Amino acid sequence: MTYKDPTYQDRIANAAEAKKKALDRLRAKPSVDPAVLAERQAARLVREAADAEKRAAKKAATEEKAKAALDAAPTARTEAELKAARDARYAARKKRK
Repeated sequence: MTYKDPTYQDRIANAAEAKKKALDRLRAKPSVDPAVLAERQAARLVREAADAEKRAAKKAATEEKAKAALDAAPTARTEAELKAARDARYAARKKRK
């Protein structure tokens, strides 16, 4: 094996060695303590509940704002009201002439 030109077998051997080292490190890692795992899960559940509450409050506020905007919007005018407004404009125009 040379510095600049490793052979195919050299590259395969290096890859296998690196894989073996990584697996050894993974196997040497201690397992998670069940108490710590339960604590993490409880914290996650609390966090998820808080997030769900926040989402619900935001959705309620959005719906309330939409309802308020809908209530504040002018209602559609009836055909009779539109005709009366048009007749008033015509009368005003005739009066100016």
